[in-house]
Amino acid sequence: QVQLVESGGGLVQPGGSLRLSCAASGFSFNKHDMSWYRGEEREFVAWIGKDGSTSYYADSVKGRFAISRDNAKALVFLQMNSLKAEDTAVYYCNRRWRSSDSWGKGTLVTVSS
Repeated sequence: QVQLVESGGGLVQPGGSLRLSCAASGFSFNKHDMSWYRGEEREFVAWIGKDGSTSYYADSVKGRFAISRDNAKALVFLQMNSLKAEDTAVYYCNRRWRSSDSWGKGTLVTVSS
């Protein structure tokens, strides 16, 4: 079955950086768009197309975050720079297919001095 496992979260000071990873299995990774969300409300953060050539971002993270993927290793990444306190949240990897969502368990990012 579909499995998504996030990693890379932690405690970072304001202005710092983190890189999140999501390891995917159980489906043809290179045939699916992938996304990152955050928080209990599952706020949209970033999306990347199947081949990695297209992406878009929530306004709140545009210019600070970058999503990428490695189809050979079935990994999707979220590089987060210039982190702010309001970026504190659990970050979730997502695959949506035919209106059905698959989620990982998330990784906690805490931005605090």
